[in-house]
Amino acid sequence: MSRRAAASYLQESYAVGQRRACELLAIARSSFRYRSRRRDDELRELLVLLAWQQPRYGYRRLMVLLWWQGWQVNHKRVFRLYHAAGLSVRRRPRKRLARQAAPAVTIIGEINQEWGIDFVHDVLATGRKFRCFSVVEGYSRQCLALEVDTSFPSRRVTRVLDQVIAERGKPKSIRLDNGPEFTSRHFLAWATERQIELRYIAPGKPVQNARVESFNGRLRDECLNVSWFENLWDARQKIASWREHYNHDRPHSSLGYRTPASFAAAVASAAAAVKGLR
Repeated sequence: MSRRAAASYLQESYAVGQRRACELLAIARSSFRYRSRRRDDELRELLVLLAWQQPRYGYRRLMVLLWWQGWQVNHKRVFRLYHAAGLSVRRRPRKRLARQAAPAVTIIGEINQEWGIDFVHDVLATGRKFRCFSVVEGYSRQCLALEVDTSFPSRRVTRVLDQVIAERGKPKSIRLDNGPEFTSRHFLAWATERQIELRYIAPGKPVQNARVESFNGRLRDECLNVSWFENLWDARQKIASWREHYNHDRPHSSLGYRTPASFAAAVASAAAAVKGLR
């Protein structure tokens, strides 16, 4: 409770005068009587609207969206309005377990140095399960592919990767787990033929593939958990729409709250400028 609130409580509950209440709590009467003339109604309405559009965004990411719309506000003002409007996002508490130190994640300093691939599972309204195959570029955090289907044999996985490589070029390495799709003879032969290094994580250590695991967490929290998929076609449409939003509209905290697409474009522009100087 603030001192001003405590002084008001004394006045209301114990019939204490304003002067006496302020003396007891050591605050100036001018401070007690002060009322801000600033009106946050318009900002509050916009903040609530943005929170309804993106219900899993925290106040810092919403603050970036406000900046993009021309509002010059700091994080303290946004947090105050965010909290007062009851917009706080509930997060499940994480179990704190003692773990051995995992090997350090590779330091990535350029585009296509390393990709991360993994699967996410969900279920349709009919009860039928489906899988999402995600491909994430490690430096720009772009989602290069997000395929949705009921099954992904290794030949389907390599076909998706070949499509991405045809558009963006091949990576130097791919970080992945030990799933049967990624350890089959076909997949190993595919990687050897294209001279792509496969970096398998230790079993039971998803933190060693942290970038794609972080992406999958956002996919789960912001898309899968808040969507109702009537059928496989509906799931493909909604997940593809979210992928576009993630790449082009969603500010990413690891990129200085730039979008993955704008960050990749800035890197490409800087590389072109350096090449031109040479």
